[in-house]
Amino acid sequence: MHNNLTPIDIVQSTAAFAQFMNNKIEQGAKIVVGRDGRKSGPHVFALVSETLRSMGCHVIDVGLSTTPTVEMAILQHEADAGIVLTASHNPMGWNALKLLDSKGEFLDKKTGEAIIALSNSDELTFTPIENWGTIEIDRNSIQNHIESILADELIKAEEVKKKKYHVIIDAINSTGAIAIPALLDAFNCTYEIINGEVNGEFAHNPEPLSANLEELKSQVKERRADLGIAVDPDVDRLALVDENGRYIGEEYTLVVATDFVLASKGKGHFVSNLSSSKALQDFIISKGGTYESSAVGEVNVVKKMKETNAILGGEGNGGVIYPALHYGRDALVGVAFTLQHMTNQDKPLSQIAKHYPRYEMIKDKIALPRDMDIQKLLERLQQSFPGHDCITIDGLKILFNQGWVHLRASNTEPILRLYAEHHTQEKARSLANKVRREFEQIIEYR
Repeated sequence: MHNNLTPIDIVQSTAAFAQFMNNKIEQGAKIVVGRDGRKSGPHVFALVSETLRSMGCHVIDVGLSTTPTVEMAILQHEADAGIVLTASHNPMGWNALKLLDSKGEFLDKKTGEAIIALSNSDELTFTPIENWGTIEIDRNSIQNHIESILADELIKAEEVKKKKYHVIIDAINSTGAIAIPALLDAFNCTYEIINGEVNGEFAHNPEPLSANLEELKSQVKERRADLGIAVDPDVDRLALVDENGRYIGEEYTLVVATDFVLASKGKGHFVSNLSSSKALQDFIISKGGTYESSAVGEVNVVKKMKETNAILGGEGNGGVIYPALHYGRDALVGVAFTLQHMTNQDKPLSQIAKHYPRYEMIKDKIALPRDMDIQKLLERLQQSFPGHDCITIDGLKILFNQGWVHLRASNTEPILRLYAEHHTQEKARSLANKVRREFEQIIEYR
C-alpha cells in the first residue's frame, strides 16, 4: 500500500479520464494540459501527455501555466477537457492531477467517482499507434488570459496605468513568477519579485498565510511599495499585504473583490462557502447586496453561484470566482480587481480595508478513530446546543451571537476540521474550545 502518487497511478488516472471523455464525445478528445513549477512537473507531463496520445486524444500543451489559465484555455480552444498538474498549496514534493470539464470547471463528485472506478477496472482500452493523438504547443495562454481580464467591462486599465503602482510579489518559485508580472506589466506597474525562479524550490510553506509571508510583509514596508501580493503554486489563491506591510489576508481578498464589484455594479448576489469569513456576508448586506453560502469546495460554490445567478463568489482561502470571465478561482482576477479598486477609490489598500467588518478565525482539527460514524456524532453535538441556529449542508455549522463554529470531515485524513470565528482571536478560541469539549465528551461516552 503506497500513499504517494506513482507513475502507475498517473498513467491509470490519465487513461481513465481520457477514456471517459472519449466515450462522452465518441471521438478523440481535445485536452488542454498545463503545469505549475514543481520539480516533478516535466516528468508528470511526459507521462500524462503520452498516455493521452495513446488513448487517441489530442493534447494542447500550454506548458508552465496556472490553474485559472488552463481553465480559460479550455474555453479559448473549445477543448473537451483539461488537466492541471499541480498539488496546489501542498509541499514541493507533492504533485497531482486537477481534472477539468469542457467548461473549464472541476468535475462533480459523480463524475470523479466514475473515473476512479474506471481507473481501477480492467476496461481501459488503448488506441493502435496509427491512431495516436497529436500534441499542439500553445505558449500564449497566459497572455490570452490577461487580455481577457483587461477586456472586461469593469477594468479600466488606462486609469490604473496612470497610478504607476509599485508591487512586491511572493511567487513561491512557481508559475506566479510568470503570470503575475505579465499582468502587472499590462497595468504599467513596477514590481520586485521574491522567490521568483520557477524551479519548484518553495522557499517557505507554500500556503499564503500570514506566518509564511514575513519576508513579503517586511519588503513591502521597507521598499515603500503600494501593494504586496502572494499566490500559491498554481495561482488560484491570492493573499494581499497593504502598503504598511500589514497582512490583509486570504479571507479578505474576496471582500476586496466584492467591494469593487458592488461599487461598480451597485447591487448583486454573492456566494462563498460555509467556512469563509462572516465579514463578507456582513459587508454585502451593509451595501444592499444579497448573499448565500454553499458547502465547502469550489465545485459546490460554483453550483450555488449558477443556481442563484451570482455575479461574484469564491472561498475564504483567497479564491475569487468571477463568472463573467470563467467559473474558477483566479488570483489574476483578484489582483486586477484590487488594483482597479484602489484606482477608482483613489485610496491605498489600508484605507479601503479599514472599513470592512473585522473578524478573527481559528482553524483547528480533531483526530478521530477511523471506525466512527461522524454524521451521527455531529447530530448528537447539534443537540448539545439547543436554541442555536445550525447549518447541516456540510458537516455542522453552529451559529452563535456574532460568531460561529464549523465542523466537517476531512476528505483525506481521519480528522474533523474545526473552524471558529469571532471579532477577536480570544473569543474565537473560546468558541472553538467550547464546541471541542462538547464533542470530545460525546466521543468519550458514545
